[in-house]
Amino acid sequence: MEITGGCHCGAVRYVAEGEAITHALCHCKDCRRHAGAPMVGWTLYKDSAVKVTRGTPKIYPSSESGRRHFCADCGTGLFYTNARMLPGIVDIQSATYDDPDLVPARAHIQVAERIGWMAHVQDLPTFDRYPPH
Repeated sequence: MEITGGCHCGAVRYVAEGEAITHALCHCKDCRRHAGAPMVGWTLYKDSAVKVTRGTPKIYPSSESGRRHFCADCGTGLFYTNARMLPGIVDIQSATYDDPDLVPARAHIQVAERIGWMAHVQDLPTFDRYPPH
């Protein structure tokens, strides 16, 4: 399978080839802070399977060995690498896929750091668009 994606403004585009190793929804504080979101979807691929096809992501050293790759123009987070913890692996932020439904999530991770109300988020009311005023 080949999956394409990119940042919000289109300055950075990528392609991932082959099957994902896994797809997990991360609840750790670092991911939440970097994304400004209650959790972040990450799909793991071998680094040889991921190619940037347009632009050059900026790289932020977010920890001793962790590197977060993002678009310098619009700020969209794209990739995470960690040569010590995940050698030879690229984590792709799965919400940046052109079709995020192609790779379903398989697990929640780092739930020890999950925001408390996220444990029951499935119980909230839902609306196709905005709620009525």
